[in-house]
Amino acid sequence: MRCIRLVIADRHPVVLQGLTSVLGAQNGFKIVACCGDGPSCIGAIRRFVPDIAILDISMPGLAGLEILTIANPTRLVFFTASVQGRELVMSAAAGAYGVILKDVALEILVQSLRQVARGNRLLPRPSFDQDVPREREQRNIAIAENVLTVLTERERQIMALVSEGLSNKEIGRRLNIADGTIKVHLHHVYQKLEISNRTVLAALAISQQ
Repeated sequence: MRCIRLVIADRHPVVLQGLTSVLGAQNGFKIVACCGDGPSCIGAIRRFVPDIAILDISMPGLAGLEILTIANPTRLVFFTASVQGRELVMSAAAGAYGVILKDVALEILVQSLRQVARGNRLLPRPSFDQDVPREREQRNIAIAENVLTVLTERERQIMALVSEGLSNKEIGRRLNIADGTIKVHLHHVYQKLEISNRTVLAALAISQQ
């Protein structure tokens, strides 16, 4: 049986060593690289093209969601201490294959990775804090169902052009509006989707095509 090739990345050395030890001892898994930050994780994914990369949802040097834009065909699984609604929504929308909690049993972790290797997506229910208003929880669920429903037609047009790699000036020329207006629209898009940069926005746009 072909081994499932893994890249493991985590900002905490103890977690990184622990994952490497327990998964490396399992039949059917081969660890091809271990990384402690975003740039080295990207380098390993590009060099080894593993079946799965399991990584901390927020890596030094590069946000986990940004790695989604360069990981294809590697399937990404985020390993996290808790699953907040916004993180889960954006992970799902941008194309992550799984979100696994760090307190999960070893047997469940191994089974989950095998399922991801077979092409299944594993996205748990978010662990919303009790102090988070119900309205926000409902908003996160709505975004998960279809991230584009919260955007206007113009904002969706701009989002699509961002995914093509166009600059604000190029988008402005394409739509015949000022690049300053593009900046305003993008600011509104970032607020609505609760993201902070074009890279994640492009990933979301591509996942909706």
